[in-house]
Amino acid sequence: MSSFPWLTTIGVVPLIGALVVSALPRNRPQLAKQVALAVSLLVLVLTIVMCAGFEAKGPRFQFVQAHDWIPAFGAQYAVGVDGIALVLIALVAVLVPVVLLASWYDADPTPHPMAGELTEGAEIVDPPKRGVKTFFALMLVLETMMIGVFAATDVFLFYVFFEAMLIPMYFIIGSYGGPKRSYAAVKFLLYSLFGGLLMLAAVIGLYVASANQGLGTFSFDKLTQLEFSHSTQIWLFLGFFIAFAIKAPLFPFHTWLPDAGAEAPVGGAVLLVGVLDKVGTFGFLRYCLPLFPYASRTLAPYIIVLCIIGVLYGALLAMGQKDLKRLVSYTSIAHFGFIGLGCFAFTTQAATGAVLYMVNHGLSTGALFLVIGFLVARGRSRLVGDYSGIANVAPVLAGLFFVSGLSSLALPGLSTFVSEFLVLVGSFTRYPVAAVLATIGIILAALYILLVFQRTMQGPLAAAYTQMRDLQFREVLVVAPLIALMLFLGFYPKPLTDVITPAVNATMQDVGVKDPAPTLLSHSTTQRR
Repeated sequence: MSSFPWLTTIGVVPLIGALVVSALPRNRPQLAKQVALAVSLLVLVLTIVMCAGFEAKGPRFQFVQAHDWIPAFGAQYAVGVDGIALVLIALVAVLVPVVLLASWYDADPTPHPMAGELTEGAEIVDPPKRGVKTFFALMLVLETMMIGVFAATDVFLFYVFFEAMLIPMYFIIGSYGGPKRSYAAVKFLLYSLFGGLLMLAAVIGLYVASANQGLGTFSFDKLTQLEFSHSTQIWLFLGFFIAFAIKAPLFPFHTWLPDAGAEAPVGGAVLLVGVLDKVGTFGFLRYCLPLFPYASRTLAPYIIVLCIIGVLYGALLAMGQKDLKRLVSYTSIAHFGFIGLGCFAFTTQAATGAVLYMVNHGLSTGALFLVIGFLVARGRSRLVGDYSGIANVAPVLAGLFFVSGLSSLALPGLSTFVSEFLVLVGSFTRYPVAAVLATIGIILAALYILLVFQRTMQGPLAAAYTQMRDLQFREVLVVAPLIALMLFLGFYPKPLTDVITPAVNATMQDVGVKDPAPTLLSHSTTQRR
């Protein structure tokens, strides 16, 4: 089974699906939706089969393919997955069909069928600039790019997918988003292009540096075997790091996310925050640490300071938000601070927790965005102050909002707790002050989640929403798999940690660090106590 081109197959299938959807008659929007959903479910099935064939104790990279692409520059079409890339591709495969089903009416020229009457604070959104089949085709193209960026083992190929992801997401935000969608789409594109240009310069520099050693390659495996001077590592590291920090986003490169997350259609916001942003933190582990070990060790303390600021700053700003979607976007800035801390703490526990956090954040934030999207579709307002007592008329919606919020604040028993706990425990052994400060972020998370739930779902029912309908079967079906995965991984994360840990160990070996030895009390000290 390992000889089958799994990664190419699951990457090409949604691209073919996008072409099929684009070729369908314009007057058959329902058929376009059905074809897109069927294609995404096929990708999910293929991904599950591929994951079943992955050997946790096998070679570091599996399902490997390598073919010459641009021989003159040493660029190859080279793909393969370790445990880190595998779980992120699985996250893509799970979220895309969920998003497509949740976005069933988002591209329609008429209002959502569950939309209520316009209230005083309701927003008026212009109709989509493009049609239904374009929306679903863009989603499938985006799925191909997301799979490709995690699967690439050639640095130049990774860069191509890294930049190509911007195109479908730009059109999804700019054509189907909220009232300020054009501004948000341009801001997202400009920030990402700036980061991409820095990475391109670093990619070229990496090739030149390898050519100076007689190799001239973009191959990840070959590059990790080379030794670059300390100054070269610092400059190349910064080129990659800033691009990844913008994509993640880490403080202070985060300012594009609240606008993009708030103005994107709900499905686009789920994939933007749940998957695309993970490319940044994935890049830290896949490229920054193994390729530039000296620079990573040298700059790690400064990066951790940025991560801690992001944890606290994001949480504090989330508490003050009046816009529901902006609130979730700011919570993600805090969560990415935790993930960044886990990446640069240089312990197996922290890095494993960071990768697990990437997956769990995609599930919890995805569910939270979806439930808020269902609420906004009914109330036609994103403002917290426009809602009150919604649990009285929509108890299922309120219940799913509550569970998704509890997962976001890392309640024990839900999946995010395990990953957050691993990050904090692993970070404490090397950076105890940073771990203690990050713990404050957990307290703030409880405040901003519980306060917004209380304001919107509890209390007297707002008069404008007395006729609001609860979630329909399709909407419950959308969120249910995410909730089920949160519960399952909250109690039994072993299937993921068994796959992630060997890849993390290999990354730590590339960096040249070992877990700190435990501090043991001497016999005399124990007796005195």
